[in-house]
Amino acid sequence: MSYTVVIPVLNQLHYTQQCVASLLAHGVDPTSLLIIDNGSTDDTPAWLASRPELRSVRNPVNLGCGGAWTQGALLSERDWAVLLNNDVVCGHNFIQAQIDAADRHGLDVVSPSLVEGDLDYDLDAHTTEFAARMRDTVRLGWFHGVCFSVRRAVFQRIGYLDTDRLLYGREDAEFLARCNRHGLAVGTVGDALMHHFGMITQTALKRELGVTKFGDHRYFYRKIGLTWWGRQQAKFARKARARRWARAERARYGMTMHMVHRNKSIEYR
Repeated sequence: MSYTVVIPVLNQLHYTQQCVASLLAHGVDPTSLLIIDNGSTDDTPAWLASRPELRSVRNPVNLGCGGAWTQGALLSERDWAVLLNNDVVCGHNFIQAQIDAADRHGLDVVSPSLVEGDLDYDLDAHTTEFAARMRDTVRLGWFHGVCFSVRRAVFQRIGYLDTDRLLYGREDAEFLARCNRHGLAVGTVGDALMHHFGMITQTALKRELGVTKFGDHRYFYRKIGLTWWGRQQAKFARKARARRWARAERARYGMTMHMVHRNKSIEYR
């Protein structure tokens, strides 16, 4: 199966360089990458210009993740669009691993397992151990916005990522709600693992603008048709399901598909 990796970037060149280097080092073909520069004002444009083997598009304004992901998906003619944040690194070719798992399990949208926070551990060794233990494990009905791979047919059926800037980073959640509403098979798989440093671009933007959060979560819930009571039920069900997954995975494998590293300690989620 062929794929295009769509990576929106806005400044934070160091993380983009780390991400690209990690992908290439673990077998991703440079022709599979498509970097969408959302109007960076640092050295990102010059660096991209110096790397002609990397396909890139420069936007004069920030279209947000939803706009950039949709732009990249529209420019791709391959079987899968891999929608990826730039603040990630990996210890194996997690992109191919998650797509292979999706094919085995019949998933239309798939995410890899995730370690977030401090990179204070041996990522390569942890990845090898994790993939050996967690292979063929799936959290059905959920994917995350750090990385999710979408079959081309999904866009033809339910449309692309919402480009509404008022969603402010909730584009993945809106897309997940749409997938579930249309009965698409989605999941997160144990065959693939990535490290996510966590909200790097959004944190920088908040600091620059002097705000503590973006947007209004109530706007997002209204957009997907949930009342106040519906929001409470959805939140309770989401947290309860995550706890059940974590308990079952930790009991069986000694680890979970969502982990957080902080100060050399690990939290299983």
